[in-house]
Formats: sequence, structure tokens, C-alpha cells
Amino acid sequence: MKDGKNKRKDKGKTMQNILVIGFDTRNIVCSAKRAGYTVCSIDAFRDQDLRGCANASALLECRDPGELRKLDPARLLGQTEGFGLDFDALVPGSGLECLDYRNFPYPVLASSPKAVKEASDKRRLAKRLEALGIPHPTCYFPEETDAIEFPVMLKPAAGGGGIFNRVARNREEFRGVLEEFSHLDPTGETDIMVQEFLEGTPASVSLLATEKEAVSLAVNEQLIGVPWLSRMPFAYCGNVTPFRTEHAGEMEKLAEELVLEFGLLGSNGVDFLLTEKGPVVLEINPRFQGSLDTVERATDLNLFEAHVNCFRGEVPEKPAAKRFAARGVLYSDRELFIDRTLMDVIHGEKSADIPCPGSVAELDGPLTSLFACAPIREEALDALKAGAERIKAFIDREMKKTGGVPEPCRKDLKQGYASAYRNIPG
Repeated sequence: MKDGKNKRKDKGKTMQNILVIGFDTRNIVCSAKRAGYTVCSIDAFRDQDLRGCANASALLECRDPGELRKLDPARLLGQTEGFGLDFDALVPGSGLECLDYRNFPYPVLASSPKAVKEASDKRRLAKRLEALGIPHPTCYFPEETDAIEFPVMLKPAAGGGGIFNRVARNREEFRGVLEEFSHLDPTGETDIMVQEFLEGTPASVSLLATEKEAVSLAVNEQLIGVPWLSRMPFAYCGNVTPFRTEHAGEMEKLAEELVLEFGLLGSNGVDFLLTEKGPVVLEINPRFQGSLDTVERATDLNLFEAHVNCFRGEVPEKPAAKRFAARGVLYSDRELFIDRTLMDVIHGEKSADIPCPGSVAELDGPLTSLFACAPIREEALDALKAGAERIKAFIDREMKKTGGVPEPCRKDLKQGYASAYRNIPG
């Protein structure tokens, strides 16, 4: 960590102490720590490696969108004051980018709430893309049953990480998925998005922006529903950076146009589906994305420092990828108590998002993230798969010793939407 002599100057003021608030802040916090900042975090998971990077951390006691809508900023402010630091800036993470931070007494290094809401509103985005002549899936309201052309994808309009995505190929399946969603959220407060279902390769563009300029940093391949990482067909399972495709330049140009169109600042991402007809825009992620780790490992660029510089009106030159970097999000195929031996096995891999002993990974919840770098894409993916198989084999052996019965679990951890917000793609 850098000492006081190395504090950044921002319009004559020093910038050293950073507060990060989000459902899952590990990648942002650790990037900031590597850049030399003193970082504190309020986060729903407080994994072991987050605690190792953060100067201090507190638990975000919020588990689903309903709780998020009722979240009192004053409570967060109280937790912030408990850190005992005079923060120079606040950086919102996944799930809390739309929170009202006006009562916080320091600058917020993020896009304006208005710009974030407009970019995050998938229906408004679809209308804007239509006006701009940019290819995108047709969107419907759930009640527009007669107008819907099947197959379609149904998913929560905000967040989810693909965990709740469902495909309906006819009206009967459509009604069944809506019924399933009604059980997942009996309040009916979750906004459901209905999109034309398209086939293709999922990808994203990571970029930085000021008010006047946007620069694409990398095109990323998205790993979705990888069977050796997750049982769920549309779960976000990580990234490979870079994604080599003849459409890379076109995707970067579209992403830069959209970020400037919506007035977004700092680190942002745009999700694409590369179809037979070319790239189709799926959504905009107006915040740090899950690809932060692989972009940094592939390019050696510190994304947090670059994000901060955007608010000084500075963007870097487009970095060259020096290697392939892969991240794999390994999901648990059972409810799993995290004991010291399992944590040590995870530590033995190139891993992050490392759960603490005594915590619980729920069924189909994220267990940990694995990483690999290699000069060839296939080598990086093979290394990821080998690490995932070693962890799963250890769990299987331990479960056989106990007759397949997990140790007692605390069911209040890593549940529902909090797990989904942990792995928002991009």
C-alpha cells in the first residue's frame, strides 16, 4: 500500500481512502488495493480474499430486490461511519448502482443515477436501440401474450446473472414460467423482461468513458451455462479475455457509441450476442463488470485506477492483450457447509471469491471463482476445468465419508438474488 506521499491529487485534493458498496465488491476492492488505495467495503458476502484486501469491511444485510428497494441509505451511512475513516470517494458496485447516495458527504465515482437508470431499463434501451438502428432482440411486456412470437427468454429486468433466465417455446410454457416467477417472488414486485430468444455466442465489451470520449479495452467471451461449472443452462460462469472474432471492431464501435449516447462515465460494459447475422446488443452494464479480473490479467491494466482517472477526464490508450485470461465461476451442486479443509482445497487453486469457514454455499449458488492464464485460449479453459474437477472430486469424496449428508448449515447466507448479483456478467 502506498503511503501518504503517494496520495493522488484530484483538483487539488488528495484521494486515498475509498469506500465501495455493493452486493459483491471483491474484484473492485482488490483492484483498488493493488493500485495503492486504502479501501473499505460494505458487501453481502465478505469473502476471505475481500477481507484480505479491504482495510475494513461490513456486511450488507440485503438479500433480494425487495429488500434493496427498502434499503435505508442512512443505515449504510452509519456503517460507513463505523470504519473511522474520512473517505475521499465512494464507488458503487453491483446491485447498488442506483441507490440514492446524496446524503453521503463525499464524491461518487459513477455515472449519474439518471443515466444509470436509463441504461439499465431494458425496455427503454430497446426503444433507443431501435431509434439508433442497432440490432437487438424484440422485447415484450408479459401481458402482451397475443403479440409474442415464440421462442422467448424470460428473466428479471434487473440483475440475475442468468440464474433465473427461462426459455418459453409456446404459450403453455410461457404461462408455466410466469407461474414459477410468481412463486420466486410472491410480492410480484420483480419486473419480468420478455425478449426474443436468439442463438449465438455471448460476448461483451469492456470500456472506459469520460463525458467526451469512450475507449474499448477488451472484447470478452462470456461463459454461459458451462456444464462443468454449473447445472443451470443460462448461469453466468465467467469470461475469457480476449475474444478473437472478426466482429470485434464492430462491437467496440457500437459499445462506444452507446456509452456516449447514455452519458455513462468510468468503467462500463455492453453485452452482445454474436449471431449468424452479426452482433446483437443485449444490454448495458453501467458499472464495473464481472470481466474486471480477466481484463486486468490479460492486459496488465489496473481498471480501478483507470476508472478513477475517467473522472479527471483521462482515458488510457487501448491496451493490447498479452495473454488469454479465463475466469470460471464454480457453482455448488448441493447445499454445502464450508469447513477448513474445503477452504484449503480452494486456496490450493488459482482462486478468488474464497468463502470463509462456517459459511454456506446454497444449492446452485456460487462457490468460488477460478482463474487461468495461457498463450492459447484452449489451454486456459483446460486449466480452469482441471481446477473445477479437483474441487468437485474432493467434495464428492468428503460427502461419501458422511454418507452424503451435509453438515448443519446456516441457511441465512448466500441465498436468492444476493447470489445472483454476485455474478452479474459483462
